[in-house]
Amino acid sequence: MAAMVSAYLFVFLALFGMVASDPDLLQDLCVADKAAGVKVNGFPCKDEANVTEADFFFSGLANPGVINNSVGSVVTGANVEKIPGLNTLGVSLARIDYQPGGLNPPHTHPRATEIIFVLDGELDVGFITTSNKLISKSVKKGDIFVFPKGLLHFQKNNGEKPASVLAGFNSQLPGTQSIAVTLFTSTPPVPDNVLTKAFQIGTKEVDKIKNKLAPKKS
Repeated sequence: MAAMVSAYLFVFLALFGMVASDPDLLQDLCVADKAAGVKVNGFPCKDEANVTEADFFFSGLANPGVINNSVGSVVTGANVEKIPGLNTLGVSLARIDYQPGGLNPPHTHPRATEIIFVLDGELDVGFITTSNKLISKSVKKGDIFVFPKGLLHFQKNNGEKPASVLAGFNSQLPGTQSIAVTLFTSTPPVPDNVLTKAFQIGTKEVDKIKNKLAPKKS
């Protein structure tokens, strides 16, 4: 019996390690050397002699982001791309700002669970489980809400004032796939016959959606 319990425990621990969001670090720090040109799972380490406090600092979340899009929200990330010292640490932040009526459209983070803290305003938030159940709630300043890893979720400011949240992730680079943008603006494009059949719409409707979602030319 003891041997069987030990075997089950070993398998459980092995599986738990396999599903962890980011791998554990093997040294005190591994500041990302993004100029190294080496492709690894994450970033190679900068020579520790060249590491400075600037590698661990970012002030970009102090003020609201500038919103200049049709959905009325903007995400400002504080991940390993902005803070090289986050490499191998398995955490990151983001600030999300919303105009009145603004939406952070349905999206997923394939590599992280997300937890938000409402800085200002009121939001309707929710996620959809793999059994197609919507879990949603209205949240206000000071509230916290969690979106499980990989599940489709959204935030909508239904108030009359701007809103903002601080989001935490258990990954140095959680990744984001916005469903509409991913399906209708990918390169190369998803075939029209896939989109028409999936959404039960015609090619004209597909073209209209693509034109609306296409990046604006500067």
